Amino acid sequence: MKDERDEKIEAFENAVRELDISKEDFFEMIQQKSENFFKLMAYYRCAMMEIETKLNVLNEEFSLQYDRNPINSIKTRLKSVNSIREKLERKGFSMNAETIEANIYDVAGLRVICSFPDDVYLLSEALLSQDDITLIEKKDYIKKPKPNGYRSLHLIVDVPIFLAKEKRKMKVEIQLRTIAMDCWASLEHQLRYKKDLEFTSEMAHELALCANLSAELDMRMDALRQIVTEKKDMKNG
Repeated sequence: MKDERDEKIEAFENAVRELDISKEDFFEMIQQKSENFFKLMAYYRCAMMEIETKLNVLNEEFSLQYDRNPINSIKTRLKSVNSIREKLERKGFSMNAETIEANIYDVAGLRVICSFPDDVYLLSEALLSQDDITLIEKKDYIKKPKPNGYRSLHLIVDVPIFLAKEKRKMKVEIQLRTIAMDCWASLEHQLRYKKDLEFTSEMAHELALCANLSAELDMRMDALRQIVTEKKDMKNG
């Protein structure tokens, strides 16, 4: 009887025969695809660094202008290979660098946590006004929350990266939300996606109520911020 190793070898050889190429050409093709993939991932990392730098510069400027830092934190993430493959399969595409770049817009992502709702729009408008940033897609889940209560501002942008011999435009997803929105989203994910647990409609309803409380917290804190700002302006004026 064939063991598992023999079956894998036979499957590999059958796959090579179906492609009608030599084993040497097959390995060269695999190597080329791997090199293209890792090069593309490096480009996406560069694009995230470009956006993060732009946001940090804006944060510094607004700190001087408004005497507060609108950005609480920035988190970056590169989509995993498995997630990329699964998304391509759902869209009916094969796994290669060209189809990734053309069809998946959220390979590179930044999550920007702001102190107040006004800061979300202040930052997004300032970023989008820069002449090297192109807005591809915008979804405002703050003004129009998802049915489950999720709130965040999602942007897909094109940003240029400058390499040794070329300039490339890369797509980056940016999620901007407040501390309260991020807290709710993090806890919602932990609760909803527990293994071997049926998430009932009653649980979902309770989460939606918590989202409303989170939104009320943002509103009250923003109102308090305005009072503090007005009092400070009166004192300094």
